[in-house]
Amino acid sequence: MTIKDAKAYDSWKAFSGPNLGYVIGQYDLFQTNPEEVDPELKNFFEIAGPPSLDATVGAALTNSTVQSAGEVLPMKKIMSAVKLAENIRTYGHLAANIYPLKDTPLNTEQIEFEKFGLTEADLRKIPADLICPQAPASVKDGYEAIEYLKQLYTQTIAFEFHHVSDVEEHEWLNEMVESRQMFPTLTKEKKAALLKRLSEVEGFEKFLHRTFVGQKRFSIEGVDPLVPMLDEMISETVQHGTSNVNIAMAHRGRLNVLAHILGKPYEMIFSEFQHSPNKDLVPSEGSIGVTFGWTGDVKYHLGLDRQVTKESTKKVRVTLANNPSHLEVVGPVVEGYSRAAQEDRTQKGYPQQDVSKSLAVLIHGDAAFPGEGIVPETLNLSGLKGYQVGGTIHIIANNRIGFTTESEDSRSTRYASDMAKGFEVPVVHVNADDPEACLAAVHLAVLYREKYKKDFLIDLIGYRRFGHNEMDEPLVTQPQTYALVHKHPTQKELYAKQLIEAGEITEQEAKALAEQADAKLLEAYNKVSGNKPEEEFELDPPATIANGLPKISTAVSTEELVEINEQLVKWPEGFTPNKKLGKILQRRLDSFGENGKIDWAHAETLAFASILKDGTPIRLTGQDSERGTFAQRNIVLHDSVTGQTYSPLHAIESANASFAVHNSPLTETAVLAFEYGYNVFAPETLVLWEGQFGDFANTAQVIFDQFIAAGRAKWGQKSGLVMLLPHGYEGQGPEHSSARLERFLQLAAENNWTVANLSSAAQYFHILRRQAKILEKEEVRPLVIMSPKSMLRNQVMASAPAEFSYDEFQTFIETKTLGQNPKSVERIVFATGKLAVELRDKAATQEDTDWLQIISLEEIYPFPFEGIQEALKKYSKLKEIVWVQEEPKNMGAWTFVEPRLNAAAPKGLTVSYIGRKRRSSPSEGDALVHKQEQNRIIAQALTRNLEGEK
Repeated sequence: MTIKDAKAYDSWKAFSGPNLGYVIGQYDLFQTNPEEVDPELKNFFEIAGPPSLDATVGAALTNSTVQSAGEVLPMKKIMSAVKLAENIRTYGHLAANIYPLKDTPLNTEQIEFEKFGLTEADLRKIPADLICPQAPASVKDGYEAIEYLKQLYTQTIAFEFHHVSDVEEHEWLNEMVESRQMFPTLTKEKKAALLKRLSEVEGFEKFLHRTFVGQKRFSIEGVDPLVPMLDEMISETVQHGTSNVNIAMAHRGRLNVLAHILGKPYEMIFSEFQHSPNKDLVPSEGSIGVTFGWTGDVKYHLGLDRQVTKESTKKVRVTLANNPSHLEVVGPVVEGYSRAAQEDRTQKGYPQQDVSKSLAVLIHGDAAFPGEGIVPETLNLSGLKGYQVGGTIHIIANNRIGFTTESEDSRSTRYASDMAKGFEVPVVHVNADDPEACLAAVHLAVLYREKYKKDFLIDLIGYRRFGHNEMDEPLVTQPQTYALVHKHPTQKELYAKQLIEAGEITEQEAKALAEQADAKLLEAYNKVSGNKPEEEFELDPPATIANGLPKISTAVSTEELVEINEQLVKWPEGFTPNKKLGKILQRRLDSFGENGKIDWAHAETLAFASILKDGTPIRLTGQDSERGTFAQRNIVLHDSVTGQTYSPLHAIESANASFAVHNSPLTETAVLAFEYGYNVFAPETLVLWEGQFGDFANTAQVIFDQFIAAGRAKWGQKSGLVMLLPHGYEGQGPEHSSARLERFLQLAAENNWTVANLSSAAQYFHILRRQAKILEKEEVRPLVIMSPKSMLRNQVMASAPAEFSYDEFQTFIETKTLGQNPKSVERIVFATGKLAVELRDKAATQEDTDWLQIISLEEIYPFPFEGIQEALKKYSKLKEIVWVQEEPKNMGAWTFVEPRLNAAAPKGLTVSYIGRKRRSSPSEGDALVHKQEQNRIIAQALTRNLEGEK
């Protein structure tokens, strides 16, 4: 029953059991701090007032009493009992048996009935269904109901749902626990299979420990049920129609998950320990791909893609994402995988999303979850229309320590999971020593995600049997903890003992399971034990990558562009765009007339439309991408009367693919990681991420460093992601000037990406179309564009329509109005991007410029060495080659291009530098000082050197 329905007849009568207790608790909060109460409940309280003494609240209340067996009980006692029951639901986790080592004091203070002025006799006078409507028939009265709740909420699985403000969700969660629907009955066969899995998990770790002594593996031991939990999760989600399960995890337990969830052969893992990896060991049946790059990565960072068949008819693709040592950054990458797997991009308009197609599973460390800022960034994506994936299941593999740091030194909260409560994510804490409870937690998580399409978190509390890695000695820093660990039976041993004592399995059968697991490991090891370490390693990229991009035609006929252009300035009947904006967009119709020009944003829209016509989907995101940070794009229009939105790119008649554009949250790291993941999983899609300002990319540096720049060399992971980074010095201060071009060039090698700084709108058009055409080729690579700010609408950067119809992307451009007599040229000025435009523009106002040529370097990496070398040959009287930039000398492109230009220069010439001197800050903070410096640089570059001519 909804609150609205309740108000229709008798407000407080709508609530009973856990729902009643929750609402009473919220009313108490409403009285002290109403702003913290859910708006719907707040409105209800304002209308309904406090619970009245004659409210029946779902049970047999008569005025201020309850009648039971002829006795009466004051209403105050009734309300105390209801609040006690809710306290058990809220605080039962504090008294729960969720710590395997039993080294944490339990707190029962909040759930003792004496604290509420109640006695056993009082409670026995209260009907059981007033306390717990879901209690089984064997529970006869309020006292037994309270004891039943205590047993449920303080066992080896504990619950935190009190922060979930939606009343229906809250009631459903409590009902699942109290009706025991979340605890499926396990058959004898299921229990035997669970023990077998635990035997395989433990046997694998012990075999590695004794066979490869002292080698790092970051074992799973202490949270062993993680593997059967993933088994269960995959099995259940497949039954709900999921065809993709995408997993993110750090190194702890990764080898075990690779072996037992992804099916990576033991032989391959053993070969990697022996430094003799063999690609012939990759199984052909069912395998999509083991990740290989040419420089590689350590074994506990590698991922895997595998097709798994469940119950003979249903298939699921399981992906474990490659992950570097930045433990949590892979989380949003996997969210991007999952969104890509959920969307149909074959039709125009926004992609059609079906969240049942894919599940994201993020496995966190207990120190990293609260410690790394990307976690709340990623949680914040969960409800946003451009990023939500219909609910992610989170598991904290909680070994209660971070490297050697205790929890009290690594977080300010009681639980590692507490941050998730701010996003109203339900939390279940479960003792890793109880594998059946672990499966129950998974069952609840899957059901909740299926029903509410929201995130769910399981805090799997265990321990770490060895040090951070197997070479560490944990007794040095945690002597008391490891004294307990060394005495503590393994989770497989505990479960085997439980089943034997219950008569579910014999001791001989349990022993046989362990022996079978060991035999399989030994057999695999014997197959590769004689392999010698590889003496020669191929560390060069494949020829298709090393040879660079093929020649690609990117021109679009004028007729086709005109047709597209006319559709871009139409909107539905009755739609009223902003009057001023409408006029600006209508002017684009004149761009194809005589002397017409197409500016940067217009060129971008035409490129997008033509790419969609070619059947390539597009996804564009950034903090202001719909309008454009500089009000230049306006790809989503807003009705000035109704506020409704409309994108002209959704109505292009010839479009054969989807177009998605989303304003992103004020986040760089998680959003860039998400877009990278989306692109990796949907390689046919042109995915663009746009920084609000280029320097915002600083915040996402780990994604550039460890995924985008190096992912293919390490893991063989292809990406065609486009990054638009507004860059240029306009006197706005140091933080809005530089996108740190030098950092991208420093990371440039092995044709790992393209770094461009363009000088015309047509060049932008062609490079976008070129990128779209290479997406599914072996030569594909990411594209980093230093995009303009002040130049976006400046006509000096605009291009004539003809440049779109016959040209292609040019890696460098010689100024056509200069150098018409090559033998007269004495100085060649090289520059890039905005400054190249300003130099050309200024030179056009000067007389007697026969001595000068300006060459704009459009593609800085890969450096067009041969083309530049050939171009310089025709300037036979050349005396000077100058590199000019607006960035300080220790920044920008100078240190990258200087040795390359020197190598390309004619014999006897060296390249000199004009620009700002070395600085620690990217630019001046004062606009007048900036202007003075900028004028000096341009004047110096365009002033003829007459020394020695007299």
